[in-house]
Amino acid sequence: MSRQSPTPGGQAEPVSAHDAGSTASTPGVVFGFGAHSRFDDLPALLRLVRQADQDGLDLFSLSDHPYLGERLDAYTALGFLLGGTRHIAGLVNVTNLPTRPAPMLARTVTSLSALSGGRVVLGMGAGGLWDRITDMGVPRQTPGEAVEAFEEAIVLIKKLSGGGPPVTHQGRHYRVRQIDPAPVAAPSVWTGSNGPKSLAATGRVADGWIPGHAADWRSERYRTSRPIIDRAAAEAGRDPREIRTIYNFPGRITDRPLPATRDRDGRWVGGSAAQWVEELTGAVLEHGASGFILFATDHGASDLTTLARWAQEVVPSVREAIAK
Repeated sequence: MSRQSPTPGGQAEPVSAHDAGSTASTPGVVFGFGAHSRFDDLPALLRLVRQADQDGLDLFSLSDHPYLGERLDAYTALGFLLGGTRHIAGLVNVTNLPTRPAPMLARTVTSLSALSGGRVVLGMGAGGLWDRITDMGVPRQTPGEAVEAFEEAIVLIKKLSGGGPPVTHQGRHYRVRQIDPAPVAAPSVWTGSNGPKSLAATGRVADGWIPGHAADWRSERYRTSRPIIDRAAAEAGRDPREIRTIYNFPGRITDRPLPATRDRDGRWVGGSAAQWVEELTGAVLEHGASGFILFATDHGASDLTTLARWAQEVVPSVREAIAK
């Protein structure tokens, strides 16, 4: 199955279904939600993902904090949830790379992709909470080393996917010898890059970008970061429009319109379904947004009622508006 994907500049290009879920009725623009994965959240998590699957959302995302004992392992939970759904894709937003070596991560994501029919997106990060990461027995990396390892990991994961001859890779951070690639393609790679070096790496080797700190298309973070991605992509001989921008987007869906949908700092706070539709439609048509992942205003998981309004009221209306 294939469909058309809008690029950051608003143009369209063909992409395969595993770019982010195979049931989006509007080409290329994906709609999802962020879920919590504590052990105590398990019943609610199952209900949310199953409802989202039935309601036609494109993806759900889980965070990856393996040093927190109250959290389910992100990739174990992802596989279990994909096994209980039919259409929705899963994303670890973002993978804690220092605790998941790239060759094994390649095996994990290609296996999940094969088992789920391509319903996986690989979210990648260089690692952030290094004090807790080192508590897991992982050697500390400098920021520069972490970004180097991050870029090298993406390259190696793609080498270890899609079939072909055995791979030997002698990099600075990863070394493999005569390893057969998986016969299926690697999932699309979306990063959570923030710093200039990481952003440039996204431009060179990734397929999508999720701006950090829930920054959106009106933010200073976006305005200063996206050009770094675009320049690096062009210097690597890539079309910058190939790299999609997907937003973590917290906010409330209210019964009545709000007098102001953004706070004094310019951050979106929410509004009525109609206000959401207007805002997101403009983000796609005027700013080239490729997707939105809903979070509660405190960046927590959505409840069933909010998720239903998102999937049944907001998303279909945005899809209809941008299809006209």
